Amino acid sequence: MIRRLTQGGLVLACAGLIAGCGSQQSGGTSTPSPPAVTVPLSTSLATAQGTWAIAVMGGSAASHNNFWQLFVRPPGAGRWSLVTPQGVADNGGLVAAGGSTSMVVGFRPSQSLTYSPLAMSTDTGKNWAPGLLYADLADTPGAIAVSPSGRTLALLQDGTITAAPTAGAAAAGQWTPLTTRNALAASAPGRSCGLTSVVAVSFGPNKYPMAAGSCARPGVAGVFTDTGGTWRSAGLVLPGKGLGNGTVQVLGLGATADGNVALLAAGNSLLAAWWNGTRWTVSAPVAAGTVTANTVRALGFGADGSAWLLLGGGRAETIGGAGGSWQALPPVPSGTMTLAPPATATLAPGTGGAYDALAVSGSKLTVWRLVQGAWAKVQQITVPIVYGSSG
Repeated sequence: MIRRLTQGGLVLACAGLIAGCGSQQSGGTSTPSPPAVTVPLSTSLATAQGTWAIAVMGGSAASHNNFWQLFVRPPGAGRWSLVTPQGVADNGGLVAAGGSTSMVVGFRPSQSLTYSPLAMSTDTGKNWAPGLLYADLADTPGAIAVSPSGRTLALLQDGTITAAPTAGAAAAGQWTPLTTRNALAASAPGRSCGLTSVVAVSFGPNKYPMAAGSCARPGVAGVFTDTGGTWRSAGLVLPGKGLGNGTVQVLGLGATADGNVALLAAGNSLLAAWWNGTRWTVSAPVAAGTVTANTVRALGFGADGSAWLLLGGGRAETIGGAGGSWQALPPVPSGTMTLAPPATATLAPGTGGAYDALAVSGSKLTVWRLVQGAWAKVQQITVPIVYGSSG
């Protein structure tokens, strides 16, 4: 819709694909637990090409007037640009991940679309090349991961994890299944934690694939690594009599330069954990009140293991990395859909650093920047949405 697409466009590249996978089945739990936290697709992520943000704009989803958009802020720049790949209906949502030189965007199915077209860019979204995925991506912001070498993982809606060895292979639709949710749940580490769902994929510090989800066993987080075709537990167990007594949901999993960072829900607390390939460091919890399915409005990861949470009531929390502590931001502006972290994880004490809040009203995106402890409007983008075009 906004940026031109090379190689003939996504529509032509993806014409004739057939449906992939069915809906994800739920697993049982052995102990009472809070309802599963649903994490929306709105998010942001930091790559070598810049900081990227995904937000839904427009109108009613029921009328197919919701249009997901992708924005980028290049390194060293203070302004955002609209770079949504054109050529495919994006009412179903966008999922993105970046490697060292490229960005991959997946389109979730909507209406009569039964598979997930992909788009790839190596020039900060100025041009997009089409890719193929003969299945439907999972409805989670962690459904795609890209390693520095270009190897790509995709989590499908039915819990299957599939891989392409290079970006070129992903573009050509050359995907190979790694495992399924049922197979992972039946493995020794899956049985040990009582795996009930898979919500994110990533790559570990050794560049092996990783998967994360929720477990029925109290105190154990479902984070797994694939070593030579054998899935093993990454060993994330929450300490203490409080957090360790409840079931743990992995809400998000990201890669850092030397490890990984996870965002978790445990009981009525939200927390972060960092892995260096050998051990985990767990943050103090954020008291979130009674955790419900809608507690987390959005989440994302920044540079060097930083992370953020957008909660209800205009509340936002950020953390700078392993060993850091949560910082509450001032109440975010009305309509905020996602936050975007500063270029580095360094946060100015008491201010939350140069975080941006991206607020949506219809077709208008307003960028607010945290300056000296207050939100200041720095940019407004009007997206040329054609209402009714997807009805």
